[in-house]
Amino acid sequence: MDTIELFRTATMAVRVNKTRSFLTALGIIIGVASVILLVSIGNGLQAYITEQFKQLGSNVLFVVPGKVNLGGGGGGGGGARSAFAGGFTSKFTFEDVQNIGRLGDPISAASSAVTKSITVKYRNKTYDATLDGVDENIKQVMNLELTSGTMINRPMVERSQAVAVIGPKVVENLFAAGEDPLGREIDISGRKFKVIGVTVSKGGGFGGGGDQDSIVFVPLTAAAKLIGAKNPAEIFVIATSPDAMSQAATKVKNYLYRKKLTNDDFTVLEPTQILSTINSVLGTITGALSGIAAISLVVGGIGIANIMLVSVTERTREIGLRKAVGATYRDILTQFLLEAILLSVLGGMIGILLGGGLAWLLSRFISTAVTPGSVVLAFGISCLVGVTAGIAPAMRAAKLDPITALRWE
Repeated sequence: MDTIELFRTATMAVRVNKTRSFLTALGIIIGVASVILLVSIGNGLQAYITEQFKQLGSNVLFVVPGKVNLGGGGGGGGGARSAFAGGFTSKFTFEDVQNIGRLGDPISAASSAVTKSITVKYRNKTYDATLDGVDENIKQVMNLELTSGTMINRPMVERSQAVAVIGPKVVENLFAAGEDPLGREIDISGRKFKVIGVTVSKGGGFGGGGDQDSIVFVPLTAAAKLIGAKNPAEIFVIATSPDAMSQAATKVKNYLYRKKLTNDDFTVLEPTQILSTINSVLGTITGALSGIAAISLVVGGIGIANIMLVSVTERTREIGLRKAVGATYRDILTQFLLEAILLSVLGGMIGILLGGGLAWLLSRFISTAVTPGSVVLAFGISCLVGVTAGIAPAMRAAKLDPITALRWE
């Protein structure tokens, strides 16, 4: 029998038993879809976090309270920059921020912030946002751009002016469609703040969490009075260039050591250092989840082997007849092996479509990214499972004695 005839025979056997073929391939379908979906979620999260860090200044150091273990998690309403600023008591002072800014080359400026979750009110509408008390350097720190209005400047900070720059989600939830928020007064903890600017949208947080679009920026001094903050939550140090980050970090550490602070009191972090660690952790998690999902492929392979063995028993007389009219050991082996491969390939293709479809639906709520690599990997494993699962049944069928097989009842 030539290869085309063998393939036609294997295809016919799969088509004749449609329900059984589908149930046999179901394990492969679930396994491939699970692998693609989980990898797409992991890739989407990595891409989102990478994009968030790109939006921060590439020459900005983050000085946060306490000893930070980069292997740990964290999250904050102000995006990635505040993810490491919670859970510790700050020993920094606003005077420290000014002194660090005066340390000179390679430090060009220093900034700080106080942060708190708040409820913003405008007329009869409210919105849960994040209050960030900032100074005039925050625009450079966070690469902020405005769609309208102006950013907080030095005189506003010095005079503790009740002004605010708000994110687009705050605008969307507080103001009517088409209403210009500039010049309007919003209520924050019982105090009126005049809106002077609106930031450019930088996208929603992963899983609907807080992000820069939900921040209300006000002058640092006004925010400190409003929430009773006596210490900055974190310090941002702006270096003259990305290449000078290590030297700037050393200067900051030496200054804080002179203040009798220890390594347990503060941590100096670089964006690339944070991003590298987070991506490493996410890569490990994604790999582990994909490995767990791949167990479904193994289960699917066992299902294929089991059904193929049953099929060999059911078709013993057919095998005997084929051998009696000239089919060789190789013909029978190839036929049953092709059936197993067909089941796994069909299951893999359906799994790819299912996994890609689920990832697309999920992308409306969280970041997902289906990569060619994950598709090829999942499909390749499904084909390998088919070959492996089909070997034993195919060999059993090929070894049957034609006379004994023809007598089979």
